[in-house]
Amino acid sequence: MFVDSHCHLDRIDLSPYGGDLEKALAAARGEGVSTFLSVSIDLESFPAVLETATHDSVWASVGVHPLENDGREPTVAELVKLASHPRVVALGETGLDYYRGQEHEKRMKERFINHLQAAKQVGLPVIVHTREASCDTIELLGEYVDQESAGVIHCFTESWEFARAAMDMNFYISFSGIVTFKNAQALQEVARQVPLDRMLIETDSPYLAPVPYRGRSNEPRYVADVARYLAKLKGVDLAELAEVTRRNFFRLFNKATAQTAL
Repeated sequence: MFVDSHCHLDRIDLSPYGGDLEKALAAARGEGVSTFLSVSIDLESFPAVLETATHDSVWASVGVHPLENDGREPTVAELVKLASHPRVVALGETGLDYYRGQEHEKRMKERFINHLQAAKQVGLPVIVHTREASCDTIELLGEYVDQESAGVIHCFTESWEFARAAMDMNFYISFSGIVTFKNAQALQEVARQVPLDRMLIETDSPYLAPVPYRGRSNEPRYVADVARYLAKLKGVDLAELAEVTRRNFFRLFNKATAQTAL
């Protein structure tokens, strides 16, 4: 069974399902997807993220994306309080994005540090977004992260050197539909090198649909296509990749295993 370790269930296109999230989740379950992590990107929509986690086998995170500029800024105390919810299993997504927001570097670093400090206080993993900020991301992780709970570099697009440095700090590496793109040869080579026991799979839906759905709105059922591509790329059986990445998910987001699925 597959796990979609990073999706934005409050934002996916539900029009094919008559606006019913449960039908979208059922379609994913029909493709073998058993578990979903619904990821927060701002505090204003966090209640909607929590609402998605009332569905069976859906868990949630709390955090503010590095490029979010319109909502309120998260304090360590607020993040700690929100993370106490029984369905919240991670902090984030958070991190640094210099591709689109380098002019906000100072604010992004402060926000990132707040998430890392909150994660350390509550003993939860952190979901890290990084783009064209590899040096600063590794530096801040090295300074502030709790390597016991660590986290995941989601939607990975960085170098093997970055992946190795992150794994040395006990991080997992998560691959999205980007790895299936024809122009992603460098990323595919990294995926070949990342050990299965440090790998997660995700959709990041509604964004970045994998081949053959590229250009469409993404949804959790397409994580099976990411898994099939990676299994072929790495020369392993699909069932093995599914089982190992599922095990990795529950090892990392271990609060999920402490709760009974609704």
